[in-house]
Amino acid sequence: MRGGEIEIGDYCMLKLVVGLLKNTPKLAFGGAMALGLAACTPDFNFGPTTSNFGTQKPTVTGNLAPATGEILGDGPVRVVLLAPLSGEGGLGNVGISLRNGAKLAIDKIQGSPQFSSNIHLVVKDTGGSAVKARAAATQAVSEGASLILGPLRSDSVRAAGSVARTAGIPLIGFSNNTGASAPGIYLLNVLPETEVLRSVKYAQNFGRKSFAAIVPRTDFGQIQEGAFRVATANSGAAVHSIYQFSNELEARSAVEQLVPFLLSGSVDAIFLPDRATAPSIAVLFEAAQIEKTDVTIIGSADWDGDVKISQTPFLTGAFFPAVDSAGYERLKPEYEATYSATPHPMATFAYTAVLLANSSSLANATPRYDRNQLTRPSGFAGQDGVFRFLDNGTNQHALVMKQVVIDGSRVVDSAKMP
Repeated sequence: MRGGEIEIGDYCMLKLVVGLLKNTPKLAFGGAMALGLAACTPDFNFGPTTSNFGTQKPTVTGNLAPATGEILGDGPVRVVLLAPLSGEGGLGNVGISLRNGAKLAIDKIQGSPQFSSNIHLVVKDTGGSAVKARAAATQAVSEGASLILGPLRSDSVRAAGSVARTAGIPLIGFSNNTGASAPGIYLLNVLPETEVLRSVKYAQNFGRKSFAAIVPRTDFGQIQEGAFRVATANSGAAVHSIYQFSNELEARSAVEQLVPFLLSGSVDAIFLPDRATAPSIAVLFEAAQIEKTDVTIIGSADWDGDVKISQTPFLTGAFFPAVDSAGYERLKPEYEATYSATPHPMATFAYTAVLLANSSSLANATPRYDRNQLTRPSGFAGQDGVFRFLDNGTNQHALVMKQVVIDGSRVVDSAKMP
């Protein structure tokens, strides 16, 4: 899913109150949940191909200088992909999925008569390091790149982005941290602000007017709280209260403080983004005899596919935003047939980015990848659905809304922009 940090404003201070729920079941806290890398899936199809992964020797393409890295495709315009191919742990696996997704897009371009081959792609390894990302971006500029795709993490996007902006080259990064964006530095990943805004507006459709949030005092919680503040401000929703917790006692206290407002109807919607603790908090609300029909619970996209969420009775009927999985499911069989592995959801972002980069209206424009074209209001159709870049480098994605059912979830509202 995602990574990074968002600076936010004031935090609610929690008071420790004991009483109403002291005899309710204890919260079971798993470890602090890290914000992972998000799934996504744009709207293109292509047939199976085979390829070998490796680094080529410096290569000259057309009138361009030699390029160091793996060269994919044969079009005249040079685009560079920065990915953490040698990153430690799971980071390297994500990097390889990015590369493989990009290769599948190149294969589609070369194998489909309806596509012109406008670009070739140079893949460079960042190792997951901001220092290496900056060096790779500097190398890309010196080699005549017209566009940089990636890197993945927010610190690397900032580092590479500063090089790209100085050179007047746009960069499309894969971070979901809004703080990494800037004019000319665009983010393709789904942003928390978009997810929460989609949820808040959906709840407003049911007449919900007064929102409260209970978030963990973690990096993930800070990001979600910041997104909640932005979303409610943009939608005109009233924020009754925001509670933070670091431990079980503080979580119980937050629930205890909120219960009277729920019973009186002063609060009719609750934002519970953290999948690790949402089930335990739901148990506390159930023990307090909160009637589910009187309140709408909204979660985060991180809820998607979580077994414990779907097995918590009080959370059945709750809603959360998600990327339409159809594009990922279309890409998955070819990816597995080609690479004998399951793609990380980020593979679809790389796939979308390469097809976008190859678009004649962008690659052949003067100047190439013109800002007015990249930020056109109509947006683009990607493997994960419709999206558009904004002038400040952020984006908007069309997301579906899902509802929790026993042992799963179901789509209850088709993909829409927030």
